[in-house]
Amino acid sequence: MTFTLPNIPDITDAALAQRLQHKIDQKTKPLGSLGRLEILALQLGLILGTEAPELQAPQMVVFAGDHGLAARGVSAYPSDVTWQMVENFLAGGACVSVLARQHGMALTVVDCGVRHDFAPRASLLIRKVAPGTADSAAGPAMTSEQCAQALTNGVELVKGLPGNALLLGEMGIGNTSAASLLLSRLAGLEITDCTGAGTGLDDAAIARKITVLREVLLKHPDAKAPLDVLAAFGGFEIATMVGSVLQAAAERRVIVVDGFIASSAVLVASKLAPQVLQRCVFAHRSGERGHALMLAQLGASATQQPLLDFGLRLGEGSGAALAWPLLTSACVMLRDMASFESAGVSEKSA
Repeated sequence: MTFTLPNIPDITDAALAQRLQHKIDQKTKPLGSLGRLEILALQLGLILGTEAPELQAPQMVVFAGDHGLAARGVSAYPSDVTWQMVENFLAGGACVSVLARQHGMALTVVDCGVRHDFAPRASLLIRKVAPGTADSAAGPAMTSEQCAQALTNGVELVKGLPGNALLLGEMGIGNTSAASLLLSRLAGLEITDCTGAGTGLDDAAIARKITVLREVLLKHPDAKAPLDVLAAFGGFEIATMVGSVLQAAAERRVIVVDGFIASSAVLVASKLAPQVLQRCVFAHRSGERGHALMLAQLGASATQQPLLDFGLRLGEGSGAALAWPLLTSACVMLRDMASFESAGVSEKSA
């Protein structure tokens, strides 16, 4: 099968931006005194196309998949932890589970390619392309057909979700290696700079991981186009996430990007459709080596800086959930905070 890229138009709107900025500037506060909350409010208004943005039915989606490369010892944990953590998500015991519950957001777990058969649950979607990717040190992680299937699964998944905000989460032992490979090849960066501790490797294990990843890169010299790179190195959960990001962007949803692995999916999506980045809010700067480089590639600069810098490297969507209240606060400020005129408060003297 082949993948059809959703139509993702440019949503630049100078007139709306001017109206939003004027509205923010007229709130009962010194000019610019809410700092980056004002920048966030402006961005959310532009994404949703309104001067009164309201975030509705936020969807936290955790994409899960296993990686053949994990057999090379690139993670501190065995692959069985992938399916065990999926069960933990569904039981409500994981970090992202409790944070999603705290903030009243729906949590959906997607089996994109876990090497385990799950009993049906209301919050579990089975979109398994295969029981884990192939070992990318021996050949492509997935075939082009499998990659297209995962991308299409991601598109269709978002079409079935309510709301106007998608929060990205993931689970897959070995997926920091996949993300490092994607960053290295798509950005032309040295793999050493893109590779970190992942699940908690010590220095010696990180060095071994880098050696393995360098061999993987050498195995696939011709993988250069975004989808070829994704098929060579990516995981089913990353590919499904790419499809979901593209569809969420096409539907003009707010996309809340978690850490290193979620950012790698956005990196691939942005290579296919740069306008994706207009819809992205970067939740945090991860403690994982390479994430700062990833954010730089994604243009997370003055107007799109990550909201938090807590040294997080858990994944799951935990950083996106932690940042969520800042988005809701930005919208409430823009919609409900009084203006100087409405409150009868004198403005700054000329």
